[in-house]
Amino acid sequence: MILQFKKYLQEKIEITDEQFESISAGLKVKKFEKNEILQYTGDNLKHGFFVGKGLLRAYSIDVKGKEHILQFAPENWLISDRNSMNNEPSIFFIDAIEATEAVLMPNDFMEQAANKVPCLQPMQIRLLNNSIRFMQKRINMLLSATAEERYLDFIKLYPNLTLRVPQWMIASYLGITPESLSRVRKELANKHFKP
Repeated sequence: MILQFKKYLQEKIEITDEQFESISAGLKVKKFEKNEILQYTGDNLKHGFFVGKGLLRAYSIDVKGKEHILQFAPENWLISDRNSMNNEPSIFFIDAIEATEAVLMPNDFMEQAANKVPCLQPMQIRLLNNSIRFMQKRINMLLSATAEERYLDFIKLYPNLTLRVPQWMIASYLGITPESLSRVRKELANKHFKP
């Protein structure tokens, strides 16, 4: 799993084996069972996750008990709660949709790694910018896109998840009801659309 994380980094930047060794000492690998909750709202988690195998999700639960999914994290994705990264109580739950194996990355991993291996600094900035872009697009989609547009965007972002994730979770991510998602899928099928 650590080697998979190394490969992930090497696809993004030029990092030598020696450089990776110098930053990977504090990384741990952990296995999580299906439906296991890795983080609760209010936790002060000291790490994020790099998913090597399996599938995680981040979500909140409103006062009526309804789940609102913020993000899915399949293989080779990073997932964390930014509040926890700033030493504040987390605002999201993170759980395992499937049995998952992940690298636990200390909250200050990228910062510490960039200090040791300067070529990581541009990647750290790129990851942060990508995260901001993702959230801005996500907010805009929720505010202004049709259910069909949101679903098509979901398929583009997560091309392999439609068969791995229950439909109600996809609907929650899209901010629509499962019935609306069924309608969208039926309309797309009538247009001969195949995900």
